[in-house]
Amino acid sequence: MKIAMVGFGEVGKILSAGLIKQPGVDSISAWDLLFTNASQSQGQVEFAKEHQITIGASLQETIHNADLVISAVTASNTFSVAKEVSQFIQQGSYFLDLNSASPGTKKECAQEIDQRGAFYVEAGVMTSVPPYGIKVPMLLGGEKAQALTEILLQWGMDAKSVSKELGIASAIKMSRSVMIKGLESLIVEAYTTARFYGVEDYVLPTLVETFPQIDWSAEGAYMFSRVVQHGRRRSEEMRESARTVQETGVTPLMASAIAEKQAWVAQLASKGVFKSITKTSSWQDYADCLLAEIHPKTK
Repeated sequence: MKIAMVGFGEVGKILSAGLIKQPGVDSISAWDLLFTNASQSQGQVEFAKEHQITIGASLQETIHNADLVISAVTASNTFSVAKEVSQFIQQGSYFLDLNSASPGTKKECAQEIDQRGAFYVEAGVMTSVPPYGIKVPMLLGGEKAQALTEILLQWGMDAKSVSKELGIASAIKMSRSVMIKGLESLIVEAYTTARFYGVEDYVLPTLVETFPQIDWSAEGAYMFSRVVQHGRRRSEEMRESARTVQETGVTPLMASAIAEKQAWVAQLASKGVFKSITKTSSWQDYADCLLAEIHPKTK
């Protein structure tokens, strides 16, 4: 099969590098908006060459004759990419939408793809991709979900078809996101507050007492790091999570607040607030960076 990867960020690169090695994958071509800016896409281009992935000159060229088009873009671009791809995708091809979007958004995307005679399949990627690569657990939904699942399993992927009805896989993913991204945001807020008052040595033991199976110090550092690195992407995902909640008729007070917290940390990260952070930094280091920015006299 010929695969076209639309979106060549962290997820797109990892999946492309893993899939190109699989029997039955003839070629992978990739397209990303950054390819139009040579100074910003140098690293992506070098990665593609290293892994024998073809860089398309345009979206149309990239998906030309592709049997499977994979969309791995940011949540806010989910629909616009599906709409643009629908202009060029060939009849009978699969369109696998990996993006974190609400059931309503996924259904809108499906209308664009299906009317071209291609097969839209939604995916809910259930955890972070980097530790798993192509084996990251994902749930698939749509009329052709089972057929595509069988293909992905042959490539060593951890895919499971959960429903022929569109929106189910996304509902599972987005409900989980409210909890996981919410926990990240709570840790950022609670730990930074405890650090400010100097009471972390009292607070964390109480968490251990309540949830002894969790290493709250290590988990704190990990979740801080994920928000700092991917807060912008996570905030977009949480806005789609808020839309998912809204579609039920429930006011998404929590999901909306989580989106704002993730976006706030992302904005600080873009300003270089966390430039002193390393791979071995503790959660205290992250909290200290935040507090130094909020209270400059402590720098």
